[in-house]
Amino acid sequence: MSRQIITTFEEYQRARIAFVQNVATAAERPQNIEHLKAAGVMLLLKPLISDPVPSVCLSAALALGRLANASEEMAEAVVQNDILPQLVTSLKEQNKFFKKSAAFIIRSVVKHNSNLAQSVYEAGALDALVLCLQEFDPGCKESALFALGYIARHNADLAQFVVDAGAVPLTVLCLQEPELTLKRVAASTLADIAKHTPELAQIVADAGAIGFLVPMVSATDAKLKMQSCACLAQIAKHNVDLAEMIVAAELFPRILPCLKDADATVRKNAATCIREIAKHTPDLAKYIVDMGGVAALVDFTNETAGPDRLPGVMCLGYIAAYSETLALAVIAAKGITPLVHCLVTEPEDFLKAAAAWALGQVGRHTPEHARAVADANVLPKLLAAMTHPQASEDLHAKCKHALKAIIAQCLYLPALEPLLAEAPPEILKYIVAQYAKVLPSDVKARKEFVAHGGLRRILELNAEPGSKLKEAVDAVCGCYPESVVKYYSPGFSDEIFDMIEQGS
Repeated sequence: MSRQIITTFEEYQRARIAFVQNVATAAERPQNIEHLKAAGVMLLLKPLISDPVPSVCLSAALALGRLANASEEMAEAVVQNDILPQLVTSLKEQNKFFKKSAAFIIRSVVKHNSNLAQSVYEAGALDALVLCLQEFDPGCKESALFALGYIARHNADLAQFVVDAGAVPLTVLCLQEPELTLKRVAASTLADIAKHTPELAQIVADAGAIGFLVPMVSATDAKLKMQSCACLAQIAKHNVDLAEMIVAAELFPRILPCLKDADATVRKNAATCIREIAKHTPDLAKYIVDMGGVAALVDFTNETAGPDRLPGVMCLGYIAAYSETLALAVIAAKGITPLVHCLVTEPEDFLKAAAAWALGQVGRHTPEHARAVADANVLPKLLAAMTHPQASEDLHAKCKHALKAIIAQCLYLPALEPLLAEAPPEILKYIVAQYAKVLPSDVKARKEFVAHGGLRRILELNAEPGSKLKEAVDAVCGCYPESVVKYYSPGFSDEIFDMIEQGS
């Protein structure tokens, strides 16, 4: 009789193990989630995560994590079925293997939205997760860091809760661990905290993170470089003090080789980090130029396509915007070419708009800057992008602003001639104003303007009396004898024919 009882319990144990293992396997396939939900799998798994048999509770936790990871609805079911308190208790009391599984479930729940992350916080999971960071086992720390990062990334309030739980100093300690995966996750978690506000970024910086992150941009591991560059960018973006702290940690020229890394995400994150530093002050931009950053950024922008190109384009624009000297550095490094290529070839309007803005920053300083941009045939391309019927409002505005800025400095009239026949009145008034500025003192330009049909073109404009365009047209006409202006005025040929007919 006792043998039958033992056999019965053994069969029950084998059945439990088989059940949770089969559920965990089935949960890997998205098409199975609805069927598992309909079968009431959540209520069946709930008691099994407290099962006295380790293999049962571990497999049950794995199944729960996969279910919550695959579906927001299943993640909500974890909260609604009061499974979180069990997980929090397990994080405090169970062995390292179950702690990793419990942290995986929490990470799978909180990734979906901030409300679920708030529920995890209210269940007291943050303190338990931070305790896991003090474990000796690297895998346990890694799982806890993943969960903390997923909570912090949603908003500043949740990130502050993570900070208040004491996670930042322990996460910085994880940056110093020998395990590569732990370093990666620690950098990612710090980025998720720092990205929200200057105050949170300052807390990360004050904990000493920058001193460990900067050397990591020279690591051999691509994922570690990627995460360290991303974290530094999230810190630097907030204010000049944080950006200067990163520069003082000797980020340059260490980060520049990352712009040529074999991994596309490393290249993009490095360019983003440099952009977030360059945008703050002329001194920081000049430092980047002095360290050879412009040439590296130009190469990056030349060799990259699609959205990954954006940080390079923006960074060149930020650098050029500050001063004539820095804009000349961009020109000397042949930075206009990739910006024009981006404007013309990229299909996305936001990339075209960024390129138009950057070109405007390069050409707006002096006639020499404007000539360099005009020589690259930029003005007709800006005009074409601006007047395209499907151009977005932002692209239209950026192109218009860039055209105005460049034309206002352009004294090389042949570059303006192609625009006379196609530019709308909102741009024409600036073009004609430049002619009015140059023609009075340049005899050769006055002759060429007439010979190329420019005078006839502006006389055909329907400029409203009192408008800036009318003032500019009158100023140009004032450069020529009245007889010449009359000759090229619309309808003058008809008057001649009428005079001939009357004479006959």
